[in-house]
Amino acid sequence: MNIYVSNLSFAVQDEDLRDYFSEYGEVTSSKVIMDKFTNKSKGFAFVEMSDDASATKAIAELNGAMVDGRALRVSEARPREERPAGGSGGYGGGNRGGNGGGGYQKTNRW
Repeated sequence: MNIYVSNLSFAVQDEDLRDYFSEYGEVTSSKVIMDKFTNKSKGFAFVEMSDDASATKAIAELNGAMVDGRALRVSEARPREERPAGGSGGYGGGNRGGNGGGGYQKTNRW
């Protein structure tokens, strides 16, 4: 079962999560989500446990538990939602008729 953990202290690392959850059963993976630009924790993580019964017990007992002065929020992770690829912006992006991007539009005044 995949478990979502939020309200984490920014000092918590993957190994710490593994230790917290391993008291309830086998942890197959633990991953604190890091910001790709600053390489600092975003304050949430995912833990995967091999046994659903153990995972359910861990969720029940760790939800609201105080770790580093913060009350953890622990729940079963929802499946990742598909997002549309790309976005608008840049040259010719969006529905602007290809006028160019970046907010600057050259006008001829003569």
